Amino acid sequence: MNATVLAVLLCLASAVAYAAAAVAQERLARAAVARSARELLGNGAWWWSAGLNAAAALLHAAALRYGPLTLVQPLGALTLVAAVPLGAHRAGRRVAATEWRGTLATVAGLGLLLLPASGPAPDDTLTLAEALAVSGATTAVILLLTARRDVRSGLRHATASGLASAVASALTQTVAVAAGRGGPLLSVRVVSVALLVMLFAVGGMLLSQRAYRGGLGAPLAVVNLANPLAAAAIGMVLLGERLQGGALGLLLAVAGALAAARGVLLLTRAAPGPQPGPQPGPQPGPQPAATAAMSHRVAA
Repeated sequence: MNATVLAVLLCLASAVAYAAAAVAQERLARAAVARSARELLGNGAWWWSAGLNAAAALLHAAALRYGPLTLVQPLGALTLVAAVPLGAHRAGRRVAATEWRGTLATVAGLGLLLLPASGPAPDDTLTLAEALAVSGATTAVILLLTARRDVRSGLRHATASGLASAVASALTQTVAVAAGRGGPLLSVRVVSVALLVMLFAVGGMLLSQRAYRGGLGAPLAVVNLANPLAAAAIGMVLLGERLQGGALGLLLAVAGALAAARGVLLLTRAAPGPQPGPQPGPQPGPQPAATAAMSHRVAA
C-alpha cells in the first residue's frame, strides 16, 4: 500500500478516537469544575477518555511514520468533523444544516491541502539539540499563555494544548523514523526525545481538559488550528519538508486553508451554547437537573 494512503487511513482512525475522547473530556470537564485533580484521576470515565486519547496517539504516531508533518497534522482537523455528529448524538439532537455545510467545507479544504502536502515518507529527524530547543521554546510560550486567568483563559489553554500536541507529534516522528531505520532504540537521543513526547502529550491532554470547561466548540477549534500551524512550521524549518507542485501547489494550499477556515467558522458559529443548570439558592417550583449540553466546534 502507498505510504501516503496508509498515513491518511491511520489519520482517519486517529481522528475518530480523538473526537470521542474530546466529547468525553468536555462532559467530564463540566462536571469536574469544582473537583480536585485527585478526584478527577479517580474517575473511571476520565481514564476511559485517557485510553481513547492514548489509542488515538498511537495511531497518529504510526501515521507520522509514513507521512510528513505537513500532511498528517492538517488531517487532525477531521477530529472536529467527527466531533460534530458524536456530540450531537450525545446531546440528543440533530446535526444542524450549518454544521453540515461547515463539515463539507472543512473536508473540501483538507482535500485541497492534501494534494500539495502529499510527499514521500519522512526521512529527516530532529537532532537532540533541535528537540531540546523546540521543547524549551514551546514550554516558555505555554507558560506565558497559561499564566493569566480571565474570561479568555480557556482559549489560551486551547492554544497551549495545540502547541504541545504539535511538538509531541514532531518529536514522535523523530522516534518513529529512528525506529523504522532499525537503529539503536536506547540511544541517548531516542530515549530523551521519547520522554519529551510523553511530557508534551500528557501536558496537551491536561491543557485541553482545562480548556473544555467552557465548552467544546471554540476550544477544540483553536486546538486544531494551532496544532497543524505549529507542526508545519517545525516540519518546514527543521525537517526540510516542502509543499509539492511549486506555485500551483502553494495556490492549492492557500485555497484549501481558506475553505477549511470557512468550515471551521461555520461549525463554531453553529455550535449550541451550554444549557444553564439550576441557580444556587431557593428557587420557586421544581428545578430542572443541570444539563451538560455540548457545544461543538470544529476547526480545521
